[in-house]
Amino acid sequence: MSELIILGYEDHDTAGKAYDKVLELQRDFVVNLSGLAVVRVDEDGKQKVETPGKIVGASAASGALWGTLFGLLFLVPGFGLVMGGLMGAVSGRLGKSGIDRAFKDRVQSLLEPGKAAVVIMANKITEDKFRSAMAPFGGSVLQTSLSEEDEKELAADLTTPEA
Repeated sequence: MSELIILGYEDHDTAGKAYDKVLELQRDFVVNLSGLAVVRVDEDGKQKVETPGKIVGASAASGALWGTLFGLLFLVPGFGLVMGGLMGAVSGRLGKSGIDRAFKDRVQSLLEPGKAAVVIMANKITEDKFRSAMAPFGGSVLQTSLSEEDEKELAADLTTPEA
């Protein structure tokens, strides 16, 4: 099972510090990341995305799933790997797993001009240690889970070529 966690912050500096802390928690084995990004929204409403160069342990399938989720939630060109008729199938499956339009709208509400969010996809997390480590940063938390079955079906959808 993977956890998708979005931590929303009122300013870019706090989000940057939280992002660095998540990387530290990865090194300390508190969280096993399959995706991580910080999304900063400038005063003009433009989103800027920062991701670490490589997330150790992330498989190609989890990387594709991460890119797809990120693209669907944030509509960042080049991040989403879904095209054509596949978009409907993947969106439908995500809706059944808890990442529906309402969740996407809540994510977007965190990203007003001047704000930022840390987006985390983890396939293993020690929740109590993670929560206490992240508590000093505050922020708004959105979280949903993807079952192993959902992940496998999504990965299969993403790797099946369109006819």
